[in-house]
Amino acid sequence: MAVAAVQTKIAVRTAGDADTVAREFYFFNLFRVLEATIIVALMFSPYAVEWVKVLHPMLGRGTALFYLVFASLIAAFATREVRYHRLWIDLSLVVDILVCALAMFSIQRQYISLALLLLVNIGGAATLLPRRISFFYAALATFGVFAQNIIGNLVNQDGREILEAGICGLAYFSMTGLGIFLGRRMRDSEALASRRGSDLRNLAQINELIIRRMKTGVLVVDGGNTVHRWNEAAAALIGNPTDGRNDLGRIAPELSRRLYHWRTSRKIDNTAISLAEGAPEVIPRFTRMAANDDENVLIFLDDTSLVSRRAEQLTLASMGRLAGSIAHEIRNPLAAISYSAQLLAESESLDESDRRMIEIIRNHAGRVNEIVENILHLARRERSMPESIDLVGWAERFIVDFKATIDIGANGLICKPQKARVETLVDPKQLHQVVWNLVQNALRYGHAPGEPARITLIVRQSGDRALPMLDVVDRGPGIPAKVAAQIFEPFFTTHELGTGLGLYLAREMCIANLASLEYLPIAGGGSCFRITFAPPPTPTLA
Repeated sequence: MAVAAVQTKIAVRTAGDADTVAREFYFFNLFRVLEATIIVALMFSPYAVEWVKVLHPMLGRGTALFYLVFASLIAAFATREVRYHRLWIDLSLVVDILVCALAMFSIQRQYISLALLLLVNIGGAATLLPRRISFFYAALATFGVFAQNIIGNLVNQDGREILEAGICGLAYFSMTGLGIFLGRRMRDSEALASRRGSDLRNLAQINELIIRRMKTGVLVVDGGNTVHRWNEAAAALIGNPTDGRNDLGRIAPELSRRLYHWRTSRKIDNTAISLAEGAPEVIPRFTRMAANDDENVLIFLDDTSLVSRRAEQLTLASMGRLAGSIAHEIRNPLAAISYSAQLLAESESLDESDRRMIEIIRNHAGRVNEIVENILHLARRERSMPESIDLVGWAERFIVDFKATIDIGANGLICKPQKARVETLVDPKQLHQVVWNLVQNALRYGHAPGEPARITLIVRQSGDRALPMLDVVDRGPGIPAKVAAQIFEPFFTTHELGTGLGLYLAREMCIANLASLEYLPIAGGGSCFRITFAPPPTPTLA
């Protein structure tokens, strides 16, 4: 009978494994069969009959046989029908209480022991069932004990004490209250354990993702020189083995030799090696998995090309700061030169050749000043502050601002959106600088001699990945292929007064906003500078 209360654990689970549920039903119902077998033995054994004195053999033995058959059926079919677990639970509790009451009525002595067995059922049900249902079963069990007591006194006239029935009822309700308290604590503990388990699983997935996406190669090798795991970077650095090989000696013989050398001497060879044809050179590092584990080893493969790029980036950053400092120092003498040339030009005694020389000085001083301004802008470039914007609306506002500053006519700069709205994430101020530079270049170079410039801003999305795009298109002569390959390099220019930093700065600001800037020739003449933005942010539910 106690097994029915334990079965109610399934009713309050918020999540569980189907195999676990079936296994618990199986063992709980086996216990029910054992309990029914004990009651049958109590009713049919001559020794037990003399001990308890069966007053109603037919009723007692029939109840015991029914309970044995019921327990066997539950054991045979309940496990297979786990989706009806609540029905089996309620039915089992009602049958347990009814069988207990009939068995108590059928015997004369020791009947109160059967009543105490229900404490296990009622207490277990209270810990795992809702409060109202738990008290309902406590009341039902109390009613059964009182009913058999009253009917036994009337029919059997064996002097059953009503006080004993009252004590049993009080015990049922007390056990129910205790069970409700313990059940609440148990459910809170299970919920906490579930949350902790979910957090641990999420943390394990995050760690797995981080290790898999690391630029440093990671391998796990045991004492038998067998590779158990490697991440994506390690697979690429050792040649992407696809034939299922996991022996380090066959996958990377040189790495296996260095691992053996490290195991025997604890010395690391820091010379760079290439572990596969076409793979970059790496420097392997070895470490034990645990302090007392000399078998399993972690191997880290450091890509020397990444180290070189980091060093190059640091060098470029230092050179940028140095160039910014030098440019700042140049501004003062440059301003003095420009001011002196301006004063000299105001002299009335200069002839035409002298005025031509002053004009050359002023032009080149202006060019140097523009270079200095670009270098300072590059050195103190502000961090991008991206925000979600509509590219279509932004492009229309940009055209209004540009035309208010430079008169290029009504059709000199137009916008042709391919969608009503295109969302992206970008710094609007930096995007304004980039497009302004591209439009100015198009005004300067993107038109045929003697004809006005025609510039079009096209806002669209790519078909495959739905990436936002902004094209700056002109109908000029285009850029030769040899020149197009170098236009984004710093200080490269084909104009005598150009600085060669405009497109370089534009591309750098695009990179800072996770975008790309590229040049695309147009068939039949013309140029297209395309800005491809990162995918728009996806809203997430809290």
